[in-house]
Formats: sequence, C-alpha cells, structure tokens
Amino acid sequence: MSERTHMRERTSQRETESDEGLSCPECDGHVVTDEEHGETVCSDCGLVVEADSVDRGPEWRAFDSREKDEKSRVGAPTTNTMHDKGLSTNIDWRDQDAYGRSLSGRQRQKMQRLRKWNERFRTRDSKERNLKQALGEIDRMASALGLPDNVRETASVIYRRALDEDLLPGRSIEGVSTSCVYAAARMAGVPRSLDEISEVSRVEKSEIARTYRYVVRELKLEVKPADPEQYVPRFASALELSDEAEMRAKQLLKNAKEKGVHSGKSPVGLAAAAVYAAALLTNEKTTQAAVSEVADISEVTIRNRYHELLEAEEGLIA
Repeated sequence: MSERTHMRERTSQRETESDEGLSCPECDGHVVTDEEHGETVCSDCGLVVEADSVDRGPEWRAFDSREKDEKSRVGAPTTNTMHDKGLSTNIDWRDQDAYGRSLSGRQRQKMQRLRKWNERFRTRDSKERNLKQALGEIDRMASALGLPDNVRETASVIYRRALDEDLLPGRSIEGVSTSCVYAAARMAGVPRSLDEISEVSRVEKSEIARTYRYVVRELKLEVKPADPEQYVPRFASALELSDEAEMRAKQLLKNAKEKGVHSGKSPVGLAAAAVYAAALLTNEKTTQAAVSEVADISEVTIRNRYHELLEAEEGLIA
C-alpha cells in the first residue's frame, strides 16, 4: 500500500472516530476542541487531530441582547416587493404534508381556518391592503415586461414613498403603480416605452403619463431622459441580429446626437430606425414591418427617422 493511500485512510479514520467517539486515533485519549485556534487536540498526548476547522458561528460580536438582536440575520432576507417585507408566514394552498401526502378532512378544515386568519392579520388596515394590491400589480407588470428584480424593488420603494407622502388621494392604485414601474425602468437603464407600459397596465396611456409626471415632481426623482441606445440591445435581440449590427446601430445614434438630430424625437423611434439601418448596412435580413412589430412603432416613423440618421451619418463623413 502506498504512503499516500495510507495517509488518506488514516485521515478518514480520524474523521470518523472524531465524529463518533471524539477519541484520539493514537492513544485513544480524550479529544477537546480549541475554538480560538480552530484545532481539535488530544488532551492526553497533544496530537492535533484536526486543524483549520470552520467556525460556523457569526462573524460579528455582540455585548448585550439588544445588539445581538440587531445584528442577527436569521431567516429569509427582507424585500420591499411584498407589503409585509416578507416577514409574515406563508401557508401553502395545497392540502398536503411535508411528504406530499393528502391531509385528513379535519386537518384540511384547520388549515383553511389558519389561512383565513393569516390573511386577515397580514392586511389589518387599509394602508396594508392598498400596498398589497399595488405591489401585486407592480410584480405582474414587471413580469409581463421582462424587467429584472432590481427594477421591481425600485418600483416598490417609489410606491411606498408615494403612499407615505400621501400622493394617492384622487389617483388610482393602478395608475400610480404603473408610473412607478415606468420610472424605475428608466432609472435602471432598461426603459420601456409608454405604449409598452400601457399594454400591460389597466389604465389609459394619458393617465400613466400624467401620474408619472406628478410622482416624479413630488418625490423629486432623478430620472434622466431616455437614451435611444438603451433600447437597441432589446430590439436587436428580438430581431436576432448580430453584435456587429447592434454596434453599428449604436454608432448611428451617436452620430445623430453629434448632429443634434435626436432633439425632440421619440427615443423609441430613433432606436428602431437605427436598428433597421444597421441591419441593412451589415447585410442582415430584416424588414420595416418586423422592426415595427418589435418596437411597437409605425413603419412611417421608422422610414422618416431612417433617412434622418443616414443624412447625419453622411454629414459627419463629409
């Protein structure tokens, strides 16, 4: 038997004996754990049975019970996307136990009563019911628009601020929650057009725009104007264009900014036209109709912006 194999078997034997009887593998003496140095040592012969053990305790220190409670992080992380920040109990709707077996009739009745009372305690006042409905709307719209979790979190925080500062009277919950999603998407650099937002919302486009302006003004949100380049990756991906075409579209938009063509124009229309022009310039097949469907904008707008982008390009070259 090789020395390496012998050492491996000996280490395995030590671990097994340490776990089971905590005895020394050399002298069968008593084994103690030195937590300060991370070692397991025989108190009789001094053999180090295990070194560099993992400290499974917290990495912080607390000197009283209050400080311990403040630093403790037991449980799931809190989130602003739930009205109770995820701190309440969730009772599964399926009448099954932990092994997947169906509950008895009496147990099902008991679980139904628990669900009912749990739901009542989770939404005890009108503010919590309002928050629960709004955050549910935000989650639904963000999912339909394919927005990431950070946008949902930001939209939820904006809505909570609007609720705390009493901005909702006279406005619908759906309208304010939709405007929060629209603002959060723009703040995160993944904007969606008003047309896209209104398609998944339950309120009219005009109400979304009006409520959005009101929320941004009252909460003093720093929302930069939408950049056409932010729409390009999504449009190019939906049309299955190459990275070269995507980079070419962004370059066309940069040239348009230098010439001032983008001023007063819809960023969605400019982005759609740039993607269409880039596809033609890189010899990739796409049509105005396909771009129009992806960007949710008319073919006439694409044609007009397309000519303006090419003129700006030619002006810079000249």
